[in-house]
Amino acid sequence: MNYGGGSVSDEVQERRSGIGGWLDGVRSTRTGALTLKIVIGVIGAVMVVGGLIMVPFPGPGWLVVFAGLAVLATEFHWAHRVLEFGKRTLRAWTEWYKRQGWTVRIIVLLVTVAAAAAIVYLGMKTVGIDLIVLAQQFVQ
Repeated sequence: MNYGGGSVSDEVQERRSGIGGWLDGVRSTRTGALTLKIVIGVIGAVMVVGGLIMVPFPGPGWLVVFAGLAVLATEFHWAHRVLEFGKRTLRAWTEWYKRQGWTVRIIVLLVTVAAAAAIVYLGMKTVGIDLIVLAQQFVQ
């Protein structure tokens, strides 16, 4: 035992606390590491694909994509690189948008709203619901 400031097992125990410690414990065996990679891969892939499906519609599509990449990044280095690229790109776009005048901001907002409206309209039309006809019936 090391009586000079804590034992080695205390350091290991401190490092293995919380979710990170639990993951380290699972990764400590070959089977656990492979199982964790598969589970994380499936969960992350489902989140990314689900988020990409939601992107054209109003809602948290990109948030789910980034969350899925964050899940994947816990086990896959390529996902970490993609996540960092996405964060840099989003930061650069946000900084560009902040530097623009009100005219450009309003144009970007109008184009975004028009694109979202067109996507929702076409999405509803593909399932057999014509929003324009419904609106006309509602007004009459």
